[in-house]
Amino acid sequence: MTFEDLVAARGPALMRLAVMLTGNVPDAEDLLQDTVAKAHRHAERIAAMDAPAAYLRRVMVNEHANTGRAKRRRPILVPLGQHDRPSDPATETGPDEETWRALSGLPARQRAVLVLRYYEGLTDREIADLFGTAESTVRSNASRGLEQLRAHLTRRPQEEDR
Repeated sequence: MTFEDLVAARGPALMRLAVMLTGNVPDAEDLLQDTVAKAHRHAERIAAMDAPAAYLRRVMVNEHANTGRAKRRRPILVPLGQHDRPSDPATETGPDEETWRALSGLPARQRAVLVLRYYEGLTDREIADLFGTAESTVRSNASRGLEQLRAHLTRRPQEEDR
């Protein structure tokens, strides 16, 4: 398989991951393009790997984390139309808007860990390998992210009752 074939085959899945990481389609498109451009320098080596899609995913997650640190900003949240929202192939439904907003408001690393764990189905070990950290760091990021999501989602209905 050539690098171009790999990108064509994995492009839609990488785009869905990019949307989940960035919180909006324009930034996701930029992230995907940056990922492919960075990886293209090593196209032959990547195409020959046993798991080239996993490598591209790692490049994307690292690129997202580095971009977040460089810009020191949160993603710009724009309402996603039903056609723009990534969907879970198993259920054909995406996250509801409130959960989406809460997830998009998390720090980049916490959001990435939760997306990789629950959307991509990776284990803590796989995520740790992807980030080059310890599994305990992954669990810590997941715990903090879930705590913030829980707080946001439980606070919201109570505020509406007032």
